[in-house]
Amino acid sequence: MTTAPKGANQGGGVQSVERAFELLELMADSGGEVALSELADRSGLPLPTIHRIMRTLVGNGYARQQPSRRYALGPRLIRLGETASKALGAWARPYLAELTEATGETSNMAVLDGAQIVYVAQVPSQHSMRMFTEVGRRVDAHATAVGKAVMADLPPDSVNQLLSRSGMRPQTERTISTVEEMQHELGRIRQHGYAVDDGEQEVGVRCFAVAVPDAPAGAAISISGPEGRMTRISLDEVIPLMQRLAHELADELAVSDTA
Repeated sequence: MTTAPKGANQGGGVQSVERAFELLELMADSGGEVALSELADRSGLPLPTIHRIMRTLVGNGYARQQPSRRYALGPRLIRLGETASKALGAWARPYLAELTEATGETSNMAVLDGAQIVYVAQVPSQHSMRMFTEVGRRVDAHATAVGKAVMADLPPDSVNQLLSRSGMRPQTERTISTVEEMQHELGRIRQHGYAVDDGEQEVGVRCFAVAVPDAPAGAAISISGPEGRMTRISLDEVIPLMQRLAHELADELAVSDTA
């Protein structure tokens, strides 16, 4: 009978590596800074194990210890995140180009990072009046169609934690600014399969978004434009197209993960 190597789990991965990533993700979910005791409570791992992993992460620059003894995400993660965002944007761009070609409006892809959405790719409209969102821009998830599309795929408790961190600051008078309203809106999104930003981030701008299924970081694609033009779009045609492109992108990402 053969035995698995020390540190390997039953799925064929290395347990210590999986635990390190789990702790980094817990830190990110907590806003980037957390106490050792909080990591123990949320991960269920023994304190000596957590301390050993965190010491390794600190030594390699992926975490740092504050004077308060709390742990924070480290600077070496920035380069990894920037490179991953560029790669994700490159994968998404052909699908966004097809979406822009079909609708005539600006298409975007964004991922969830903590309580915010980060735009990682865009294909602009050819209209002289068009929407432009700088790649790399971060906005609160609750005020965007992409953010709501991603949150609709999350468990209610995770959504509540995310919204409590963001504070749900109103961006316009249309911004949803209470947890109860948002949970109702997310129920509508799950039922219909797409999210709408109706002037909630910027006055006069309308966006439609669908989630990319099973994306590791939580992702969505969207189209956006001036409210007057967007109201003339046929959702019966555009939403199925967006859902197809989102599934095709998800399939490509899944292949790249197993390559």
